[in-house]
Amino acid sequence: MITTRLSAKGQLVLPAALRKARAWVPGTRFEVLATPEGVLLKPLATQPTFAPTTLDAVFGMARYTGPARTLKDMDAAVAAEAARQR
Repeated sequence: MITTRLSAKGQLVLPAALRKARAWVPGTRFEVLATPEGVLLKPLATQPTFAPTTLDAVFGMARYTGPARTLKDMDAAVAAEAARQR
């Protein structure tokens, strides 16, 4: 069992192991709900949420339909673009 203590300022320290497991960083905002058992903290979304989708829907727009390229071809294209931008 993990325990913590309420400070004189009304603050609670969430143990580091719990914060790390939940990926809660300083500044994380929470909704505080009173329940019959005590208090429930629910983290608020920090990033905008998007409608559920599939990888095909997202990456489908970038799909390449030409002939297959080799790694050598891709490396040459990257090198050519890097040289062009210099």
